[in-house]
Amino acid sequence: MTTTLLSPIHTLVTMDAARTEIRNAAVLIRDNAVEAVGAPDDFRDVPADRTIRLDRHVVTPGLINTHHHMFQNLTRVVAQDHELFGWLTTLYKIWHGLTPEMIRISTQTAIAELMLSGCTAGSDHLYLYLNGARIDDEIEAAREMGFRFHPTRGSMSVGESLGGLPPDSLCEPEPHILRETQRAIEVFHDPGRFAMTRVGIAPTAPFNVSQDLMREAAAMARALGVRLHTHLAENISDIDYSLEHFGMRPGEYAESVGWVGDDVWHAHCVQLDSAEIDLFARTGTGVAHCPCSNARLASGIAPIAQMLTKGVRVGLGVDGSASNDSGHLLTEARQALLMQRAVSANPAAMTARTALELATLGGASVLGRDDIGALVPGMAADLAAFRIDTVSMAGTSLDPVAALILSGPHRADVVMINGRVVVADGQLVPVDLPVLLERHAKASAELLKNA
Repeated sequence: MTTTLLSPIHTLVTMDAARTEIRNAAVLIRDNAVEAVGAPDDFRDVPADRTIRLDRHVVTPGLINTHHHMFQNLTRVVAQDHELFGWLTTLYKIWHGLTPEMIRISTQTAIAELMLSGCTAGSDHLYLYLNGARIDDEIEAAREMGFRFHPTRGSMSVGESLGGLPPDSLCEPEPHILRETQRAIEVFHDPGRFAMTRVGIAPTAPFNVSQDLMREAAAMARALGVRLHTHLAENISDIDYSLEHFGMRPGEYAESVGWVGDDVWHAHCVQLDSAEIDLFARTGTGVAHCPCSNARLASGIAPIAQMLTKGVRVGLGVDGSASNDSGHLLTEARQALLMQRAVSANPAAMTARTALELATLGGASVLGRDDIGALVPGMAADLAAFRIDTVSMAGTSLDPVAALILSGPHRADVVMINGRVVVADGQLVPVDLPVLLERHAKASAELLKNA
C-alpha cells in the first residue's frame, strides 16, 4: 500500500453532504482512495510515503466532463459562422479522412487539455468509424494518459438518402453497430467501484439514426447494465426535425423509444420546454450542459436554472473542440454561471459554488458514479489543485473558491487521478506535450489537406 499526505492545503473544497470547505486542511490518501480529511495537526504522527505541500492552492474534487467529441480538436475554427446543421454538413466533408492514428492523437490531446484544466474524468462520444478506426483506439489512448474514461459507442445509420443529415458514406449498417457496441462493452466495460473505463451506448442523434436503433440500443443497455447517451433538443432546427419526422417534440420522442430514466443522459437540451423538463425530473434523466458550444453555434441558452429547480440531474460538457473551440472545464463552469444570469437578468440564477458543483458532483451523478466528485473518505483520489498566487487569482483572497469560477482562466498546478499524479507543477506527466502537439499538428494538416 502507498500513502500520500496532502498537507497543508490552503483551502479544501470537499463537496461533502454539507458542502464543507476547510482552510488549512489536509487529506490522507491510501492507494487510490481518500482515507481521511482534516487539519494538518491531525496527521502530524501519521507516516506517509510522500507528502505534497499545497499551502498556496485551492484543492477541489477532480472536475468531470459529461460530453465531448475528442476527435474534433483536429478541425478547430472551421465553419465559424454556421448554426448546428450547416456546421455539421460542412465538417462531415472533412471528417471522411479520419484514421485510427488520428483518433488516438486527438484523444490524447483532448485529455491533455482537460487535465490541465483540472478535469480527472469524462465521457467521449465517438460516432465516426472510418478507415479501420474503432472505439478501441480512443480507449487505449485514454488508458495511456491515466484518465478516468466513459467512452460511448456512437453511431449514425440514417444518411441523406433516408432523410437524415449525414452523407450515407459516414453511416454504418445497424446490425454492425449493435455487434460492435456489444463487443466494446464486453471487452472494456468495468462496472466496479473506482473503474477507469465504463462504456456507454450512444446513437448520435434523432436526425441520423432510426427509431428501431434507438429502441434496440436502449434494450441492449439495460440488458448489459450500461448507460445511454445522445444529443437532444440542441436547437430550433432539431425541434423542427423531430416534429416533421416523428410528429412529436424531442422529449416525447425520447420517451417513446425508451430513452428516459436514471441510466440516460442527453447532451444540450437547449430547447426543452417545461413539460419535457418535468419529464426529465420525474424519470431521473440527466443533462450534459454545454454552454460554450451552444453559444458558438447560436443554439440558445439551456434553461439550466429551471432544470435545477425541478430536480433534473445536470453536469457540464465541453462538447467537441470544433464547436467550442476549447476543452477547459472551468471555463465551461464560468460560462454556465454567466449565461444563466444573463438570460434571466437575475444574479441569483446561479452562484459560483453551484457552477462548481455542476462540474464535480453534477457530472458524477450524470455519469452514474458514486465514487467520484467529492473528497471525503471512501471516495476516489481524484483531485485538482489551483495556485492562488497567480495573476488570475490576484485580489481574490476574500473567496478563492468563488474565484475559480468568477476569475480566470486557470491552469491546474497539480492533478491526481486514482491516486496517481498526472499534472505536477503545471506540467503533464503521462506524455511529452510538445511531442504530442507536433504529432497533432501533422495529423490535423493531413486531415484538412485531404479534405
